[in-house]
Amino acid sequence: MPSSSADLASSHRAIENLLARYAELVDDGDFAGLGLLLADATFIGSGTPVSGRESIEKMFRDTLIVYADGTPRTQHLTSNIAIEVEEQAGTAIARSYVTVLQALPDLPLQPVAAGRYRDRFEHRDGQWRFLERHVGIRLVGDVSRHLRTTTVIK
Repeated sequence: MPSSSADLASSHRAIENLLARYAELVDDGDFAGLGLLLADATFIGSGTPVSGRESIEKMFRDTLIVYADGTPRTQHLTSNIAIEVEEQAGTAIARSYVTVLQALPDLPLQPVAAGRYRDRFEHRDGQWRFLERHVGIRLVGDVSRHLRTTTVIK
């Protein structure tokens, strides 16, 4: 576990990389990759919480619209990141904002949703892992071409 300021900085960077990896995987339409990234986690959105690699992968496949290029044609921007590492316990929490942009040939680039992530992490087997991702969407634009249902991930 981190024991020095360098270790603490390394933990912060590793957690930031997990946050960035999540956004990349969603925007790439890599739902199998999301299942692996969140395999040890519970995903909490607007519906029933989902846990486990296969269930999380299925939830993304069932929720997001994917286009001919294999992606949802989105760009997830994660900002205002605040990370608190509890060195002794090997745990961390993170709070951040998310803004989802989308563009299609007949849909100009626009924000379609904005909200916050609240995440919990655990340091195990030498690496940081998601334990929980809570998505709270506060502002909703035109998600008709992003979500398969009108239910918004919260």
